[in-house]
Amino acid sequence: MMVKTQVYLPREELRALHKAAKRTGKSVAQLVREAIRSSCIPSSSTGPVGLWAGEVRATAHDHDAIYDHP
Repeated sequence: MMVKTQVYLPREELRALHKAAKRTGKSVAQLVREAIRSSCIPSSSTGPVGLWAGEVRATAHDHDAIYDHP
């Protein structure tokens, strides 16, 4: 269940948030929820392995090609 809330942001931050929403195809609300989850709420996962939420810029094959040759 979602509960409505209000957040006051400086105009520049709100503009940047709207640009990010347009760029990603997500709603402003979704971006805010994701930001809160990723930076304010501790993860429930444990152990040495982390989850990557960013864009994959290189594949394992790229990594091997770059680092296996001197």
